Amino acid sequence: MIAGLSAEEARAISRINVGASAFSFAGSFFIVACFLLFKELRKFSFRLVFYLSLSDMFCSFFNLLGDPGRRGFLCYMQGYCTQFFSVASFLWTTAIAFTLHRTVVRHKTDVEELGPIFHLYVWGASLIMTVLPSVGTDYGEVGAWCWVQTKAGEVLRFISFYVPLWGAILFNGFIYFQVTRMLNYASRMAAGMSDRQRQVEIKADLKIMNRLGYYPLILIGSWTCGTMNRIQSFIAPQRPVFWLCLLDVGTASLMGLFNSIAYWPEQYRWSKLRGFAESEMTPLSSSDPGSHL
Repeated sequence: MIAGLSAEEARAISRINVGASAFSFAGSFFIVACFLLFKELRKFSFRLVFYLSLSDMFCSFFNLLGDPGRRGFLCYMQGYCTQFFSVASFLWTTAIAFTLHRTVVRHKTDVEELGPIFHLYVWGASLIMTVLPSVGTDYGEVGAWCWVQTKAGEVLRFISFYVPLWGAILFNGFIYFQVTRMLNYASRMAAGMSDRQRQVEIKADLKIMNRLGYYPLILIGSWTCGTMNRIQSFIAPQRPVFWLCLLDVGTASLMGLFNSIAYWPEQYRWSKLRGFAESEMTPLSSSDPGSHL
């Protein structure tokens, strides 16, 4: 039980965690199932979203365990696995952002060759961020679920989770700003040349970018309350704020659902950004000021 909360309040938090995780699991499972069932979706662009959804799905699955108790195998498994797959989830969004930047802004066509590097980066960094909290502390019950415990664990939570999380948010936001700037520049050039076909294509790509731009917003929405709650619990660990705990658990547990909604149903169009960058925007690379940022 969270110190300072009643047993009923802890049960309410646990129910919110399980209920929200069930929705996230369903949304993530839908994206994963689509990838496995439809061969036309098995392109590099969708594979990245598949791995993102897979991470969300496993994270939600282990959250569905609810409160497994203070110790024991289930508690350790939930703590380690939710940490690992939560970190992997937001790291996959940075891989997606990097791919868009390399394709649309830098006009590179070698993104598929970077697949093994992405896997090493995401799974390797997630493993490090999962093992790191074991130094000087341990995984155990922190309220209505199991995670890195308090005291020294509070500092390690920030180092192993919230610092890379907000780093990912800033990175994604900067990348999507650059990509959108590039597409807007191309749109103005197409309008100046009265190229109606290109204008239509660029507008379609901008629409897709607007949806993909939800990823950093989803990360902010999902983890702002969690960050505030961690700061509050670090300052006053014996005086938790019940409503803040509810918002923390509810928004974080819904991240998988938000990701699946943001991506669907544009998955058939997202890969067009790559073809557009290769066939339509390459001539602009020498004249676009944003490409040198």
